[in-house]
Formats: sequence, C-alpha cells, structure tokens
Amino acid sequence: MDDKQLEITHHDPLLYNEDLAPIKHSDRSWGWFEIFNVWSNDIQSLFGYTLAASLFLSYGLNGWAVMAAIILAGVIVMVLVNLTGKPSVKYGIPFPVMIRSSMGVRGANFPALLRAIIGIFWYGVQTYFASTAVTLLLTALWGAGDSQYLGLSGTAWLSFVIVWLFQIMLFWQGIDKIKIFLNWAGPLVYVVMLALMAIVWYQAGDQLLPAVATIFDGGGDYQGSDLAAFTAIVGTMVAYFAAVVINFGDFTRFVRSEREMKIGNLVGLPLNVAFFSFIALIITAGTLVLFGEALTNPADIVERVDSLPLTIIAALTFFAATVGINLVANFIPPAYDLANLFPRAISFRIGGLITAVVAFFVGALWVSVISQIGIPGFVNALGAIVAPFYGIIVVDYYLVKRQQLNMQQLFSRDPEGAYFYQNGWNKKALTAFGLAALFSIATVWVPALADLNGYGWLIGAALGGLFYYWLASRSRG
Repeated sequence: MDDKQLEITHHDPLLYNEDLAPIKHSDRSWGWFEIFNVWSNDIQSLFGYTLAASLFLSYGLNGWAVMAAIILAGVIVMVLVNLTGKPSVKYGIPFPVMIRSSMGVRGANFPALLRAIIGIFWYGVQTYFASTAVTLLLTALWGAGDSQYLGLSGTAWLSFVIVWLFQIMLFWQGIDKIKIFLNWAGPLVYVVMLALMAIVWYQAGDQLLPAVATIFDGGGDYQGSDLAAFTAIVGTMVAYFAAVVINFGDFTRFVRSEREMKIGNLVGLPLNVAFFSFIALIITAGTLVLFGEALTNPADIVERVDSLPLTIIAALTFFAATVGINLVANFIPPAYDLANLFPRAISFRIGGLITAVVAFFVGALWVSVISQIGIPGFVNALGAIVAPFYGIIVVDYYLVKRQQLNMQQLFSRDPEGAYFYQNGWNKKALTAFGLAALFSIATVWVPALADLNGYGWLIGAALGGLFYYWLASRSRG
C-alpha cells in the first residue's frame, strides 16, 4: 500500500487527531532490532524475571519442563502478535483505530477504555518494580531508613517518585527518544544478568548443579497433574504478554516492513525467552545454595550478593529495562486509547499524563494491597478481561474483511459507512465479547473452574473469535 492511500482526506473531528492518523511508510524508522527490544525489555523487566523465576517453584514440575513451557509460550505469542501486528504494518494505524473495523467507530471506545484501564494498572505496578531497583541503589549508598508507610520505607517512596517523574519526562520527549532508550537498555540488562549468574555460580561452586537438580525434582503446592501444570505455565506466560498481544499494532505502525516485524518477533520471543529462562533458572538455583531460600526478585539477589559495583550497575540496568517496557507496553497504549475517546480534547501527551496520575496510586498500593492476591492470579485475571478482543480482531480482519480496510471510513461517522454498523456499534462483536468474557473470567474467579486457571486468556481469545465468526457468518448467510 502506497503513502497516498494512507492520506485521510475527510475525517470526523470526534474520531481523528494527528496521533491517531495513519503513519506513512516513508515516515517509519523502526526495524527488527526495535521490535526485538520491545520484547527483551518486557521479558527482562523485574516483574518479568520475578514471574519466570516463580514458575520454576510454584507448580512442582521438572525444571526442564518449566523451561519448555515458557519457550512454547514464546512461540505462541510470536504467532499471535504476527497476526495482530500485520494490519498496522500495512495501514500505519494504532490499536484503537484498528478495532473500529470490528467493534464500530463508537463501539471501539469500549475495548479501548478497557485496555486503557488495564494498561494504567500495569503501568503503576511496573513503576513500583522499577523503583525497587532505585531503592536498591539508594539503600546501598545511604541506607533504607526506619519509617514505613503503606509497606514502603522513606527511601522506597523517594525512589518511587523519582521513577514516576523520570518516565513522564522520557515520554514527553516522544517515540524516537523512547526507541533510543530501549535500544541500549535491553542488551545491557543481558550483560548484567550474565554477570550476576556468573557471580552466583562462582559463589555457589560445586553445590549449584545439585541445587538445580533439587528444583528439577519438583516441589511447590500445586496439586494437579504434570500436564495440567505444563499447560498452566504456558497459559500464565501467554497472559503475561496479553496486553501487548492485543495492541501490538501500537508498535508495528512504526515498522518499515512485515518481514522486519517477523524477524524481531522471532529473535525477541522464543529465542530470547529460552536464553533468559535459563539464566533465571541458574540464578534461582544459586540462591538456594547461597541463602537457603529461592529468591525470585533480582533486586533482592543483588542486595545479598553484597558487591557495591554490581549493585550500582544492576540497579541502573534493571531500572532502565523496567522503565523501557513500561513506557512501550503500559504508557503509550493507554495514551492512544484515551486520545481515541475524546480526540478533540485529549492528545497523545495529555492521555499520557492522565495515565501517569492514576497509575501513581496503583503503584503506591501495590505492596500493601494489590500484591496480596499473588502474581499468577493477578496476571491471569487482567489477561482474561481483554482476551476476547484478540479473537474478534483477528477473525474480523482475516476472515470477515479479507485483510482489506477502508481508511477513510475508519475516521467517519457517516451512517452509511462500512464501520458505523448500528449507531456506531457492532452488536455482533459486542455480543461475542460478552459471551467469551464470561467464560474466560470465570476460569480465574469461579472455584469450580479452578482446574482451568491459567488458561483464561487462551480460552477467551478462542471463544471471542469463534462466537464472532459464527454471528458474522449468520448475517452474511
């Protein structure tokens, strides 16, 4: 598709601003390396490491099987994002505009709002995790302090505010500056993780491999079968990436070609996940030897290793990686989503400020309230809510619309327009979402369906697509 076809000649001011308009191919600067770094920062964030390490300990499954499950999740996510990323490579539009095709020009506000809420929630949580790296650094330099409020020391609160302000400042510089930040943050974290693994391995000595074997022997409180544990791990890891999977078009609209997107996804997902999971496994085993307990937060590990140079370098790089993915996955999408709700009143930047203000309170309450429900349950519940939209988007674009969209009508409220449906809402898509969401959320919250816990996102996405295709086929027939 040439750039002339991406020019919007007539648009409704309630549906259009410059931040939502298609990006022409000649104006794009992202290649495979930028996409790779989206995933490397996501996987290598403090939250990502903690989740991966906890999976080795929670399901009583052989460690090699856990690694295989995590890698399989990477392959699945790669396939999923190749499907949702392709339309935005072709048309240069973000997620809230893309979903107008299936939900309607007004109905698209519903998934955009849900996605914004989830993104803001994640943004607050990741801001807290990034702040733990700064807390580690400041504590190493002058101590933690004695006072506590909402589970955080004075130093921790200072670190949280510093990270919160830093992210706003970086976001304000624009997508090009964020791209530069990601391109050095992701690879640098690998250097630090390898150094940490080497130090832990050296200090653990010949006791490390027996400790690895201990983890491989299983443990944990999980009562299901090995197959159920394996699939639960796969489902949990897919759910971890769920928000990015849904709105991957927010990133691929900057990519020069579909080929570069696919290369970035291949290197950034299954290959990257395999290598990083191995590092997490070795370090987790080493902490068993050195400290008598398996530590899953790298900030805690670095603190106990007691090396000031390593502490300083690790704190800065963990901070950078977590901030990087937070901006890309949890700041930029809600900013687009909020701008989509009121394009005339909310710009991309104003949407980002709203995101930051609300997320401040989420992050501040993470330790004392939100974290008490447990990381896997938190990930699965959030993922299940938006899951049906994935199936709806993919089925609509590939099977119903046959990969052809009308750019002009995506920005039009003409009652005769292709995406106006019923007063701007596609009731078939809304019905498909409601039916599928009942199933996917129930797998997380209904005790009788506890055996399906971990599969909520995959079930919701599949059912959303199936219900939507069935309803759309009936209307065509």
